[in-house]
Amino acid sequence: MNMESDRPKSEARAMSGYATEADFCKDLAEGLKPLYLLAFLLTGRHIEAERCFTATVEDALGAHGVFKGWERSWSKRCLITHAIRVVFSGAPEKGVGPDSWCEFDRESTERSVVNAIAGLVPPLQRFVFVMSVLEKYSDHECALLLGCTPRRVLEARNHALGQLSGVNPGLTKLAG
Repeated sequence: MNMESDRPKSEARAMSGYATEADFCKDLAEGLKPLYLLAFLLTGRHIEAERCFTATVEDALGAHGVFKGWERSWSKRCLITHAIRVVFSGAPEKGVGPDSWCEFDRESTERSVVNAIAGLVPPLQRFVFVMSVLEKYSDHECALLLGCTPRRVLEARNHALGQLSGVNPGLTKLAG
């Protein structure tokens, strides 16, 4: 890769209002923990979360046509689509539960909430809860990304809230 020939392209993209690789690198470095947490909440497994995160970084470094300032939302959406592919493309593993968020941390409210969300089953409920409640995606947008109806999104969210209400009653207030 010739850095000299790539510089004018990068400078032209920056001047045109589009995000550059440097913009994505800066955003990914600043948002590393929340983006990985999002990947873990969606997949419930560290290996799959790492796979989704890595694929998102690779996509970000090759991204063209993303407006400057939209790097974070683009990265989140990209990560969500990777997680959807990873979780819903294969046959579910029988008898394999979610990973624990942190093996070495003492039990805390935050850890138990993360583990409860990552443990939502079926996965559609987990995705809908994370996407619609935590990430504030509309039911229509969730339905489009997940390949289901908005009514199915509503039902999945209600089931997820029912499962989570026993863990932390404050979680049901998030959906309000």
